[in-house]
Amino acid sequence: MDTARRPLLAAALGLAAAPLASRPAAAALSADRAAALRLTERLLALEEDGLDPRHYGIPDPAMAAMNPAAWQAALERAATLALQDLLIGRVRELPGRPDLRRDAAGVGLETWQAELLSAAEPAAVISRAALRPPEAAALKAELARTRAMARAGWATIPGDSTIEPGSVDAVRIPALRARLAAEDAVLAAAPDGGAVYDRVLEDAVRRWQAANGLEVDGRVGRISLGQLNRPPEARLDQLRVALDMIRAAAPVPADRRIEVNVPDYHLSVLEGGREILGMAVIVGSRSRPTPLLRVRMTAIQFNPPWGVPERNAREDLLPRFRRDPQAMMERGFRLFQVIGGERVEVDPREVDWSSMNRNNFPYFVRQDAGDSNALGRIKFIMPNSEDIFMHDTPDRHLFRRPDRAFSSGCIRLERPMDFMAMLLQGQPGWDMARAERALASRATSAVTLARSLPVLLRYRTVMVEPAGVRIRPDIYGLDAAYARALNAAARAQVARL
Repeated sequence: MDTARRPLLAAALGLAAAPLASRPAAAALSADRAAALRLTERLLALEEDGLDPRHYGIPDPAMAAMNPAAWQAALERAATLALQDLLIGRVRELPGRPDLRRDAAGVGLETWQAELLSAAEPAAVISRAALRPPEAAALKAELARTRAMARAGWATIPGDSTIEPGSVDAVRIPALRARLAAEDAVLAAAPDGGAVYDRVLEDAVRRWQAANGLEVDGRVGRISLGQLNRPPEARLDQLRVALDMIRAAAPVPADRRIEVNVPDYHLSVLEGGREILGMAVIVGSRSRPTPLLRVRMTAIQFNPPWGVPERNAREDLLPRFRRDPQAMMERGFRLFQVIGGERVEVDPREVDWSSMNRNNFPYFVRQDAGDSNALGRIKFIMPNSEDIFMHDTPDRHLFRRPDRAFSSGCIRLERPMDFMAMLLQGQPGWDMARAERALASRATSAVTLARSLPVLLRYRTVMVEPAGVRIRPDIYGLDAAYARALNAAARAQVARL
């Protein structure tokens, strides 16, 4: 590094420190050594920022007396590498994560590095960098709170049956009370209700369900138990990932755009930082996850038929055809087979279904447009290589579920008519009356949008909201994959000054 740009850090390390004019040289040297120790302590506390101090080669202060030059070089390098990760994020990119976007140019890394190397209090520079993203303070506080709870002990609730309000259980209810009291000060201060699931505990369960984005019903069922019994390390990793992801995040576009946060089962239409339309969505199951994409919405199709993907046909529809081919025909499903190079329709009632299996199914399946069509009455097209789109659905009851990972990858919308109305705003020759006539005709038709909109399918399990930090389950294990990358020892070299 250019030694002309590091005189004060060198002084803080006790190397070639010029005496300050206002005080004796010994006092200045002592103060500078204290600053160096404070920098070392700040680096050793990087776990507060979601980073692992062991990744930075922080030198032992005892090394200063034995080899001052080597100590200076090691501390400079540790501080500069930590600063870079705090500003840009330790994980720069991951396969299949187009939602992870960094704006390193907007950070001003060289300016920060120059300030670090010339500051009288370099630890303060590190602390300011750690708080640069607006959400960092709240996430750091939640990370510290979770670590404290984990150290105090994280009670596990045995069994898998639902715990109902008013029930009595000498084992499970005290465990539930202890688990929630670890993070609920109101419950912790309340009289112990023992083995009875009383109103005090029910109120705590409801507060916890609301904070975690679950159905607020006071019943501790499969989903609530799964969340309560997650190991603290998983929650800590989600918070660490959230902190790393917001560093050097790309600026929010001002133009209208569509975002789907997959693990939060939520679609937002945004302008700047304001949500102008929001709704619940159903996303891909764990075995058929919704891919994260950055695409554009280009068209609306009315009364769409459904060309069933091969996997869905073999795994989902084949058993249903085998049970009752007539019922499948009544629901609009049709079979086709390629014969002599041409696609020919086949009567499902004439197929020997007993001979069909996943490895022997030579048919294509299509479902005609109609009320029972799996796509509902509207399909929203956003061209991509994964054949993912948004659509209506006849299965409206599923939107009442707090966990909504049920689809084969496409995104089902809670309020497709409101979404269509938003897309048709400013569309020449179109309004909702014309769209409703197109739907009522029962004929398949489409309109290409005059103004396509950007669509981002993203993955954020941790949300900072006015009421606090809300954490959703890591349904696809992507936070776990990010955490593994975050914990990896290999890293890119810091940019040199």
